[in-house]
Amino acid sequence: MTTLSPQPPASEPVTLALPFSAESAAVARHRLRDWLHGHGAGGDHLDDARLVLSELVGNAVRHARPLSDDTLRVEWDHHDAGLDIAVTDGGSVSSPERLDAAVSDLAGRGLAIVDTLASRWWVEATRSRTTVHALVELS
Repeated sequence: MTTLSPQPPASEPVTLALPFSAESAAVARHRLRDWLHGHGAGGDHLDDARLVLSELVGNAVRHARPLSDDTLRVEWDHHDAGLDIAVTDGGSVSSPERLDAAVSDLAGRGLAIVDTLASRWWVEATRSRTTVHALVELS
């Protein structure tokens, strides 16, 4: 089951509780696109933000555990510095880190893409959850 909040005003963050599955990336991208369009963002910035969100959701599903209710949490909020995108999962035995994947590698580029498109990214972790944030400039 997908829990979606109503279309927020510009000053309110969005929080989505999504199933812990790869398909949730598409749901999150669609909602982010609609939200950004509703707030006048478009073009390359919109595409960058959607790609960053997809990579963060994909990494959570591939490398972590779900939250205790079998979901992952996706959030975003616009600040003066840009769009803060965050994905929270149930944690993992390892911490998210950028890898330098070779051209021939089939995986390992997710956080390298995030690192390229975001002005910065960081991890907040406890024993029971990990949140990866990425700050994407919209101007």
